Amino acid sequence: MEWTDQQVAEWMVEEIRFKGILRQEEAITHIKEHFGERFIFVNDNGNTSLSKEVKKSFRKLHGGRVAWDREGFFWAWT
Repeated sequence: MEWTDQQVAEWMVEEIRFKGILRQEEAITHIKEHFGERFIFVNDNGNTSLSKEVKKSFRKLHGGRVAWDREGFFWAWT
């Protein structure tokens, strides 16, 4: 099955809805294993990150109801 950025973003929103929080490390691991490496990249700082397309779809889906905690490296329902 060929996954889309939208489906990855939908999974993220559902996880946050269900758990209240999604740690970046857990998201990266799950996305790599279940959706594929193409949704992940290593940024200029050497950190593993989500693709820009997944982030864009994710922002559209949650419409401001999810916040990023920069120090804790997680997203949480607001």
